[in-house]
Amino acid sequence: MEKQSRMENSNESRIDYGVILPVFLLCLIGLAALYVALSQDPAKPNVVRGVGFQALWYGVGIVAITIIMHLKSKVLWKLTPVVYLGGLLVMALLLKFYDRSIAAVTGSKNWFSFGSFTLQPAELMKIAFILMLALVVTKHNSLTKVRTLQTDGLLIAKMLAVTLPVLLLIMLQKDFGTMLVFLAIFGGIFLMSGISWKIIAPVFALFVLVGATLIFLVLSDAGREILYHIGFKPYQFARIDSWLDPFHDLQGSSRQVASSIAAIASGGMLGKGFNVSDVYVSVRESDMIFSVIGENFGFIGSTFVIVLYFILIYQMIRVCFDTNNEFYAYISTGIIMMILFHVFENIGANIGLLPLTGIPLPFISQGGSALLSNLIGIGLILSMRYQSTSHHQLTI
Repeated sequence: MEKQSRMENSNESRIDYGVILPVFLLCLIGLAALYVALSQDPAKPNVVRGVGFQALWYGVGIVAITIIMHLKSKVLWKLTPVVYLGGLLVMALLLKFYDRSIAAVTGSKNWFSFGSFTLQPAELMKIAFILMLALVVTKHNSLTKVRTLQTDGLLIAKMLAVTLPVLLLIMLQKDFGTMLVFLAIFGGIFLMSGISWKIIAPVFALFVLVGATLIFLVLSDAGREILYHIGFKPYQFARIDSWLDPFHDLQGSSRQVASSIAAIASGGMLGKGFNVSDVYVSVRESDMIFSVIGENFGFIGSTFVIVLYFILIYQMIRVCFDTNNEFYAYISTGIIMMILFHVFENIGANIGLLPLTGIPLPFISQGGSALLSNLIGIGLILSMRYQSTSHHQLTI
């Protein structure tokens, strides 16, 4: 009995509640915000069904977390190439079997549809991509005795070999927002991989130059004509115009952003109260869910949500630095970048600081694929602490 008690106490100490608590609170807030968004929707959707499905996805995510926490790093290492290649295959199949009705509305070929059930493979591919990049960098570093510019160049080539097929499939699906998430993940692991600053500095300068050039092209008619010929779509320009001036077309392209800003502003300091909505914001159950939080719970409630995200990011960074497993360290870096970019972009778009890209708010926005992807990421973070104690220590 004493031995069993020691094992239970040891197992308990391996569970990172510093990560679990903010995620749990964000999920509760997500259910409340989704209830408001659906119940105040003029289309009158089935609120119980919508909230119930979201709760079901939370349940699936909890099961996934429990399983992943018990996976040893060696098992995860062996599964990674299979998961990555399987993800590429599913993404390729999506180009042929995407949901036509969703593509007609969104312009993106990124959804499978099975009756009333839909799935966005790119969300789950984010996890596969993180795992594969972590494996490639870890394996390269373990085989490299002396770091030189040549070995760093070889590492970059390996990372690009993993990244480019994913980006190509995302481009063919016409999902620019998701592509930015993959680039953010790549950038985070790239910076943490030990590559020399003699390479990082010019690469960073190149990105700044490309970014400045894109901004210049977007702001001029001649530039937009060039971008249009290389693949930019009219709806993408409309989103940029709505970002530059959210109130320029209140009955058209900028209506969603302007309504979101108005809803958040109308919440004031304390908000209007739960389930009160005087400003209609389209698609607020997913991309614009932060406008519900701002209107119902005001500045205080919105700040509380942002603080929860900061706490979660801090706890994940702590886990990243505490782990003595290089593979885990790169995995946590990728997950941190994924969640951080989602939060930054979604909230920034809701308040008009960034263009809309259709990126959901982690753990809060409606959508099973994104929610499951984020919870799997949390499972991987939790597994780092859970697997840190050896089995022989547990049986002492």
